Amino acid sequence: MRIIEVVEYNPEWADLFQKEQTLIQNALTPLEAKVVHIGSTAVPGLAAKPVIDIMILLPEITEIDNYNEKLEQLGYEPKGEFGIPGRRFFMKGGDNRTHHIHAFTEGNPEAVRHLAFRDYLIAHPQVAAEYASLKLAVARSCDNDMAVYCDEKNDFIQHHEKLALKWFASKPSTNITS
Repeated sequence: MRIIEVVEYNPEWADLFQKEQTLIQNALTPLEAKVVHIGSTAVPGLAAKPVIDIMILLPEITEIDNYNEKLEQLGYEPKGEFGIPGRRFFMKGGDNRTHHIHAFTEGNPEAVRHLAFRDYLIAHPQVAAEYASLKLAVARSCDNDMAVYCDEKNDFIQHHEKLALKWFASKPSTNITS
């Protein structure tokens, strides 16, 4: 059974991402791949499940299918679309996951959603603090039921994702690699 654990922000998450980013970029050579830190561990100060979420952006999603074996050598398990059309998902660590990879074609609306929400939380620390409180409370009360954990956060996420997408679209330029 997978334990749902939300912990206070760990500044080492950025370093863990950077190390993994290098490994992934090397494994994907010569693809034109952008490897980006997303999710709660990418937001300074935000409590999170201690799993580093990584996004790979590609000119064409099917390019990564030829690199499954190289990613497996890094410890990743390819899961295909895993519920999101146009995505390729990889997990590292089994039930004690350490990393997730979400690969998309650059410009995919799901990729934009992830980037917008990350940047919005960084730019709005009060919203990030509310989100952290919610995640900590839900993790304590969900009895390690991932469906309950996700459901209890859903209204907050849906509301703020809409705001994040509007905010993100209004920015003069977007730097996805931040």
